[in-house]
Amino acid sequence: MRRYLRGQRIDVQAIAAELGLGRATIYRWFGTREELIGEVLVRAAEPLLTEARASASGKGGAALLDTFDRFNRSLAGAPALRRFLETEREAAMRIITSGAGVVQPRIVAGIAAVIEEEVEAGRYEPPVETETLAYAIVKLAEAFLFNDAVAGMRGDVDRLRDVEAAMLGVSPASGRSRRTSSRR
Repeated sequence: MRRYLRGQRIDVQAIAAELGLGRATIYRWFGTREELIGEVLVRAAEPLLTEARASASGKGGAALLDTFDRFNRSLAGAPALRRFLETEREAAMRIITSGAGVVQPRIVAGIAAVIEEEVEAGRYEPPVETETLAYAIVKLAEAFLFNDAVAGMRGDVDRLRDVEAAMLGVSPASGRSRRTSSRR
């Protein structure tokens, strides 16, 4: 985590040496370098989602939209994540967007838990199954935050908010007022 947050390459051999361990031990714990990085990314993202949820205003769909907007803006503005995407683009995209990896399933589960909290409180009725909606929210965020530079969407958190609002069935103006875009 320290290396990631400092914008340094996550080098398994260097980490093992710092910890006084063999490289094989690190691989035994995490499997691959990509799984290690995935775990780091999830552990960096989880507090951002928790903070976004705690700071969100409104109830039901408006609270969900505000939560996701805050989370997306935190991700878009995270210097360590930006550096990782810039320096190891192909690996970063694989690690972040693969359903077979560490990151996407855990983020989908976190988003599903946030949605389910509003459902269980009787404040929101999702238009589709919670897990499907959570998956769609995550894939949409991946496209807007990381993937689609060609379509002019990468980093456009305002348009992402608008599309998420449509998916949630709420007005884009729900919750707090829109902020300026974090376009890259």
